[in-house]
Amino acid sequence: MTLPGGADDRAEGSGEDPSAGAHEIADAVERLAHLWSVAAQEATVRLSLHQLRALRVLETAPEANLTGLAERMDIGLPTASRLCDRLEAAGMLERALHPRNRREVQLRLTRQGRRVLADVARRRTQALAGVLTAMEPAERSALVRGMRAFLAAQGEASFQPPQAP
Repeated sequence: MTLPGGADDRAEGSGEDPSAGAHEIADAVERLAHLWSVAAQEATVRLSLHQLRALRVLETAPEANLTGLAERMDIGLPTASRLCDRLEAAGMLERALHPRNRREVQLRLTRQGRRVLADVARRRTQALAGVLTAMEPAERSALVRGMRAFLAAQGEASFQPPQAP
């Protein structure tokens, strides 16, 4: 099997040394990140990757507050606040008082914010599918198995391969 960086089966080795393929995997991850970024920038509304990440965090943590967003993104409260200011001005999120705690402000995605996330996700999926199409079916299956194993090793076993069209 040839990896994107041009390495051959020698990178796979016996599987005994976890660092044997780390360089090739790092190269593939870098290329995937570039593909991901380019697809996001081709969306109808262009947001920074930081802004997209914030929207994604809010999508997975509905009604989070500013502190929760900052913690999930591993950023400071002032940075999170400025990020929310920009997203709110762009119509991507809204701030609302918590119904049971009037001192807490919840952050919610707007319909526009959800549309932007859906557009980015669709474009990213299309870009990734274009690359996967160039792979042999057995290579795609091996990649999916490898990703499942990687995520399970990280404690995140929720990886679902893309559904065939």
